[in-house]
Amino acid sequence: MQMKLVKRTPGTTRSWASAAKSRLARNRWLYMMVLPGLLYFLVFKYWPMYGIFIAFKDYQPFLGFWESPFVGLKHFERLFGDSGFLVLFRNTLILATYNILFFFPLPIVIALMLNELRQEFVKRTVQTLVYIPHFMSWVVVVGIAYMFFTTEGGIVNELIAKFGGEKINFLISNEWFRFMVTAEVMWKETGWGTIIFLAALSGVDPQLYEAARMDGANRLRQMWHITLPAIRSTIIILLILRLGDFLDTGFEQIFLMLNAMNREVGEVFDTYVYSVGISQGQYSFSTAVGLFKSIVGLVLVVAANRLAKKFGEEGIY
Repeated sequence: MQMKLVKRTPGTTRSWASAAKSRLARNRWLYMMVLPGLLYFLVFKYWPMYGIFIAFKDYQPFLGFWESPFVGLKHFERLFGDSGFLVLFRNTLILATYNILFFFPLPIVIALMLNELRQEFVKRTVQTLVYIPHFMSWVVVVGIAYMFFTTEGGIVNELIAKFGGEKINFLISNEWFRFMVTAEVMWKETGWGTIIFLAALSGVDPQLYEAARMDGANRLRQMWHITLPAIRSTIIILLILRLGDFLDTGFEQIFLMLNAMNREVGEVFDTYVYSVGISQGQYSFSTAVGLFKSIVGLVLVVAANRLAKKFGEEGIY
């Protein structure tokens, strides 16, 4: 059997280029819509990645990026050899686990509840009310938490005292710190997290519900056998993406909630990088900490994606 080699002629190349140019011109407005997002990722996500190299250098601003001496894994050895590393890792891991266990399922529950509402006015009103906290800064959210939970006139402590209890200093308590942080995240971001799930629910075929009602299924059965399976792939994809930021507990919120009394349970990698790396000018060390967090997130994403594919789901790639 003889194989024929196809020789590409200049005319073929020109026709391919003209076809590509034609497609580009035909879809130019779509490419224009994609351009801002593409530029955002290129400028703020991909371009800064070259700075990872300073995690392996003793970066000194007056020497510059390339002239700073190469030190290998020195900063990683310092991080893992630090006596406080296990405390940092434990605090970060516990807060991240709380977010996965308590915050991640809540938008799904709220979306399912909103989907069951039949009066559009009530549904839109509730949606608006649960969306509003997302647009508040963490400074405002933490300020509201202080107003509610302070022992000096806070509403919660005043109610506790009114019913004969003893006031609890929530704001400096080690026992209540993680509860406070998780509750603030849930209050602020739950409504915003429902948007994707409500969008997924809008694509469910109404005929499935009609068929289920004809078979005698109540609303709870319809939710369990139709609604949840319809958004299962969305839930899994968002969970995998969430694992990529598993160790990102949020600098701004934790920093505002920290004080001398709760630092033992509240100090996490993000605040540690700021206090040790940024404030003291140790840029290489802070980059090494950030790179460690990124590697952990990458490993979790890859592992979760493979596990999802093993159980027959699509995954993210």
